[in-house]
Amino acid sequence: MTVFVKICGVTDEAALDAAVEAGADAIGFVLYPASPRNLAPHRAEELAGRLPGGVLAVAVTRHPSLELVNQILEDFSPDAWQTDAADFETIRLPEFIQRWPVLRDGALPPPFSGRILFDAAQSGQGRLANWREAAVIARRSELILGGGLDAGNVASAIATVRPFGVDVSSGVESTPGVKDLARIRAFLAATRAELAA
Repeated sequence: MTVFVKICGVTDEAALDAAVEAGADAIGFVLYPASPRNLAPHRAEELAGRLPGGVLAVAVTRHPSLELVNQILEDFSPDAWQTDAADFETIRLPEFIQRWPVLRDGALPPPFSGRILFDAAQSGQGRLANWREAAVIARRSELILGGGLDAGNVASAIATVRPFGVDVSSGVESTPGVKDLARIRAFLAATRAELAA
């Protein structure tokens, strides 16, 4: 079994290249003005152009305005779109873009069995998501576990939750919004080591 790995909040070429070389399956580009990892859509497209085939480019938003959605669709061509589950009630996307709804601690389990991202109440803050809740949802969905993961706890998270994938942002940073290349490599290595155990 292999666990899908997404490195989120990438803002520069060095971090993107390190993540790809270490074996990441997806790169998240944050398009949320309140985040220290926020990118303009055209910059996300520029970075995504460096990705090799098979590595997904993910647009990451939270309660985006219609204006921002339109700007993203005009300037960026993501493979997947990640945002809070309720946001998809109003966002209209082309069919070729995968939809990854985000559920947070305490949310009701989803009525569907597709790919979802389970996170802590606040994304990108280094806070652990509720692994017990996540494990229940993981049994009937392609759950990607986020929330406070790093190289030191990802093996335990995988063993406890048995997710389809894992997602990391602040856990591979030296300061908010600044990716640490060594931490990216260590996170991927820890993920792969758990699978080999």
